[in-house]
Amino acid sequence: MAQRASSGHKLGQLIGDWFEKFFVLPLLTKVSEELDLYLDNRFIDRPARGEKIIWPDADGNEVDYDFVLELNGSETEKGIPVAFIESCWRRGTRHSKDKARDDSGKLRPMRATYPTARFLGMVVSGNFTAPARELVRSQEIDLFYIPKETIVKAFLENGLGMDYPDTAPEEEKRRIATQFEAGFTTENETAVAKSLIRLMGKAVVESYVDRVKSKLGALPQEIRFILRHDSPPVIFGSIAEATEFLRNPAFQMDDPTESYVYQVVYSDGSEFEKTATSVDELRER
Repeated sequence: MAQRASSGHKLGQLIGDWFEKFFVLPLLTKVSEELDLYLDNRFIDRPARGEKIIWPDADGNEVDYDFVLELNGSETEKGIPVAFIESCWRRGTRHSKDKARDDSGKLRPMRATYPTARFLGMVVSGNFTAPARELVRSQEIDLFYIPKETIVKAFLENGLGMDYPDTAPEEEKRRIATQFEAGFTTENETAVAKSLIRLMGKAVVESYVDRVKSKLGALPQEIRFILRHDSPPVIFGSIAEATEFLRNPAFQMDDPTESYVYQVVYSDGSEFEKTATSVDELRER
């Protein structure tokens, strides 16, 4: 059982690593170069961080990400995060919705934590079901999806078989995984990536790059600051008491709690809103 599991896992890991390094990385590198941003990824050594690309959310949870685009970042200094992107390969449909939920759960808090995070995205290849894709989009997370058939064809064009029916004998799966690993050279990695771009169509790939650039390039068109005074809560034990109060409501404003709201409207029509408890916090945000 361990040998069977390791064969399938190893093959999936090889393809996932290839997809991240030879397909997703070049796309985001193009974005970073054209917008003068720093692209953090696991394929570079960076003294500014440890082995993983970790960013804390507003609740203090530390999560690692596949790619982060930063403003004013460098090898020795972390910059201001403007985009968080996850990538993955899924051979089968099983657990694809779980993957969508997990990655969406990682990405979504970054929007509230970092007002500068203008782009949250996933680049997914393989079998990713329609419900999984809809779940990602419902969280307002950008999705770039490459179907499994296109990935398989790109590998086959370069003499690499990497797929098998779920009903195939375990010996056959192990044989395919062994042959694939033996023939998957650095030259093949680059060639498969070129085949994939051709099969997808260069325009499709370039449109993704343009989409990321457009989102990150949107400028603030309107910035609003709002001061709020909140009264202490008026508490009732029944609906009847609450209804009676609303006939002639009287809120106590002798010692109101102050809060500050700032809103930003961007040129692409999107909006951002955040609440701060003090002017100092507002300045930091």
